[in-house]
Amino acid sequence: MQTEILWQGALGALVLGYLLGSIPFGLLITRFGGAGDLRSIGSGNIGATNVLRTGRKGLAAATLLLDMAKGAAAVLIADALFPGTAMLGAMAAFLGHCYPVWLRFRGGKGVATLMGVVLALHWPSGLVYAAVWLGMLAGFRVSSLSGMTAAVSAPVSAAFFGRTDLVLLFLALALIVVWKHRENIDRLLSGTEPRVGRGVGARKQDG
Repeated sequence: MQTEILWQGALGALVLGYLLGSIPFGLLITRFGGAGDLRSIGSGNIGATNVLRTGRKGLAAATLLLDMAKGAAAVLIADALFPGTAMLGAMAAFLGHCYPVWLRFRGGKGVATLMGVVLALHWPSGLVYAAVWLGMLAGFRVSSLSGMTAAVSAPVSAAFFGRTDLVLLFLALALIVVWKHRENIDRLLSGTEPRVGRGVGARKQDG
């Protein structure tokens, strides 16, 4: 009976996390905000950087915050309903954002959602994540580079703070972020990756 309860809790956390993570806030916000179909703008990605290409900074900020919030919410709600399943909720929310079934598994690149997850699981690592992300963005003005660097900082900071239980999860999710940015990496290496602030016609770069 105890084993069955554990499995039910794990499954509940996974389903809850995936459903929360798969809400395409960027797509919904731009559509209801009158900015059109985000998938036909810029890179076609559903993340906040591509929303910014619509010229609507408020919509981009809302997308960023909501994508972070859904990651954090998945962790907190999963752990409240099914104690001990916070990491499962985190993983599922991140995968739901990156591979939402509603959009034929073509989702975002996971940077904002991962930040929400990291903050909810270990807020000191989350603060490091935010500082690295904002610092890199301010210094280089390249969204993809900033997002990937911030993602990689998560397992490093977790290890530094002694949260070895989180290192493997954060490392796995960071590697997915890097994988989702593989085209951006090619452009970074060739020196053709655009900077933040270019318009709707900008080439793919968002995180």
